[in-house]
Amino acid sequence: MKEYNIEKLVNSLDFEKNKLHKTKQNLFLTTYEIEVLMRYHINYNKCKTAKELLQEVEYKIVDLEKEQQEELDQIAMSIAERDYYQNTRK
Repeated sequence: MKEYNIEKLVNSLDFEKNKLHKTKQNLFLTTYEIEVLMRYHINYNKCKTAKELLQEVEYKIVDLEKEQQEELDQIAMSIAERDYYQNTRK
């Protein structure tokens, strides 16, 4: 059986990356999502809904290179999924 150094594994985890932050318009985004949106100059603070933010991403994504599109697309999927679970009646 393989042994793992638990302390080393725990220290390598980045808990801050997935921490949720509330925007000025009451959206919830992770630290990582905010970093990526800022990198592509997407003003998430002006968006009142997740759908509005996703539209901003769509406008920006067409002008980017393939790798950049994939990164931004991952963020968009994460935001869309969170929006679905927060705003869909169960």
